Amino acid sequence: MDEKERMAELLLAWWDVGHSHLPWRETRDPYAIWVSEIMLQQTQVTAVLPYYTRWMARFPTVQALAAASLDEVLKLWEGLGYYSRARNLHAAAQAVAERHGRFPTTAADWMKLKGVGRYTAGAIASIAYDEPAPVLDGNVIRILSRLTDLPDDVSKTATKNHLWRLAAELVPAQRPGDYNQALMELGQQVCLPARPLCLLCPLATLCQARQRGTQWERPVRPPRPHTPHYDVVAGVIWHREEAGRFLIAQRPLDGLLGGLWEFPGGKQEAGETLPAALQREIAEELGIEIVVEDFLTAVKHAYTHFRITLHAFHARHVAGSPQNMGVANHAWVTLSDLEQYAFAVTDQKIIAALKEFA
Repeated sequence: MDEKERMAELLLAWWDVGHSHLPWRETRDPYAIWVSEIMLQQTQVTAVLPYYTRWMARFPTVQALAAASLDEVLKLWEGLGYYSRARNLHAAAQAVAERHGRFPTTAADWMKLKGVGRYTAGAIASIAYDEPAPVLDGNVIRILSRLTDLPDDVSKTATKNHLWRLAAELVPAQRPGDYNQALMELGQQVCLPARPLCLLCPLATLCQARQRGTQWERPVRPPRPHTPHYDVVAGVIWHREEAGRFLIAQRPLDGLLGGLWEFPGGKQEAGETLPAALQREIAEELGIEIVVEDFLTAVKHAYTHFRITLHAFHARHVAGSPQNMGVANHAWVTLSDLEQYAFAVTDQKIIAALKEFA
């Protein structure tokens, strides 16, 4: 038995003894597996579970998802983050529905759907259709880097290509779906980034980094770059005639948090006061004039590549009719209307502050 066969045998034996039982592992339905893989991108299993359960109850089939509005899809995704995943999933479901619900059956064809990359395609094809397709995410990169004691920077294209080739060589023809899921779970539970649990690892005897004592140094990554910080403003803009109504705007569909609703505003520019920044942003995005009034709340939030402090103010609409100049849509609403709209976590905190002082 060669080392590749030995690795698959050890990993599958470990998987068979006690893998986690999760709802998407109890089915071969490609739709259910697809939804789970999209939700699990850059998100912990514990966070995904309640969202997955609600999603499958509301959209049990690809046809049900395709028939839903984007607003409804984003509302159900609200709080899970990385909202382009939901938009792409919705668009891809519509593409599948147009083909009478026929799903791709190979990793290559899955990659033709919007939002499905090589990793996700390999996971779906191997789990749902037993295709011996490789997977390579952060967990698998870490495992393979330690197994081979790889000294190369895994952020480099050449290194990633090498790891994809290695993953493809290692995936077995028999039970490739279980093998790939076992790799993912090994990375989640045992081969951890900062504190690998080598004594519990089924692959410990094959791991070159463990043998050489370099497991904490693998994988090799470049130093983290400085994370920039921006001050951002948002306005709760009260209607000048209808008491209790304020303005919300829908973000452009092709940008950050696309399709979500927000309290309109934007980034403060150099030399601007916060109120002046809010007045300028509202004029640019909605074409109206406002008077900025009392400060409401400040919200700190970290995105993948930057951090913000969002400063929210009460404001009064004084002139002009809102136009969709820098936004996808807008609406005048009351607090009780907000349950119909999907908001990012920062705007949810503004809503909480509004309710607290209502």
